[in-house]
Amino acid sequence: MTKKVKIGNVVIGGGERIKIQSMTKSLTQDKEETLKQIKNLERAGCDICRIAIPDEESARLIKYYKERTTLPIVADIHFDYRLAILSIKEGADKIRINPGNISKDKIKEIIKCAKDYGIPIRIGVNAGSLEKDILEKYGRPTPDALFESIKRNVEFFLENDFDNLVLSAKSSNVLDTIKVYRLIHKHFDFPLHIGVTEAGPSYIGVTKSAIGISSLLMEGIGDTIRVSLSAPPEEEVYVAKEILKAVSLLKGPEIISCPMCGRAEFDVERVAKELMERLINFEKPVKIAIMGCVVNGPGEAKEADVGVTGSRGVGVIFKHGKIIKRVREKELLDELIKIICEEL
Repeated sequence: MTKKVKIGNVVIGGGERIKIQSMTKSLTQDKEETLKQIKNLERAGCDICRIAIPDEESARLIKYYKERTTLPIVADIHFDYRLAILSIKEGADKIRINPGNISKDKIKEIIKCAKDYGIPIRIGVNAGSLEKDILEKYGRPTPDALFESIKRNVEFFLENDFDNLVLSAKSSNVLDTIKVYRLIHKHFDFPLHIGVTEAGPSYIGVTKSAIGISSLLMEGIGDTIRVSLSAPPEEEVYVAKEILKAVSLLKGPEIISCPMCGRAEFDVERVAKELMERLINFEKPVKIAIMGCVVNGPGEAKEADVGVTGSRGVGVIFKHGKIIKRVREKELLDELIKIICEEL
């Protein structure tokens, strides 16, 4: 079991439930847009929020955002150790540094400040920014190369009497990501932040993230996850939740829906999407079927707890394959949610 690490009011590791992270996509200096994204993450059920700190103005805004959210704020630092120190002093709950682009002498100063303020550091190794000597040794960012970077840096932190650590070693290559996390899990007991970096847009990123993250979770590897998508940050949270549900690490509704065909008599895609959005933070483990036609709908979804279909403006609700109610289609979701909350 991994050690526990406290990030603001959130604990990761030590057998705690898997925590979901995301990162704002706006310029950190844009207070209105960044705060909007943080609030969207709150509503989506995110546990930890990370923001980029490219300059001093961004670091000084950490306090502003912390005063307006309950989410722990993690400062993402590259290159400039002074921004890490300023972020800590401005109230960051954790900092992420990439040891491939900050010198060891400067990391020592970051360690001293993090000790003084009692916050953790994530050693975030990325395939795209490995130390030059390691990259030269292996020729490309292989799992062994990524692991060597993690090992070197963990040893450096421990030599400097700092063990309040979270580890990550991400690649855009799914198999490389899985292999390096297996190595880290075998050798270290620090909490692991897992994910496939730069996974891509839309279904590409979702597919790569689902395969990489779920494979590790099913092996008991990982304490906090981030789904990296070229998409609004709340979408990363929605996908993360579905990954956790799929491997039985998060309770919540399971929505099954037909792929639609020429027999479909109502908009399955719209109904399923709206239902998913309305139940995003609902914790009851209920299976819900959204089917396209009344001919096969109840029979195909008889294993579901409850389901719906529609025909010519009329919605049909069924439980365990048996029709229990007909309502106007525009009232269908309200009635379905009422049944889920009160009868199941």
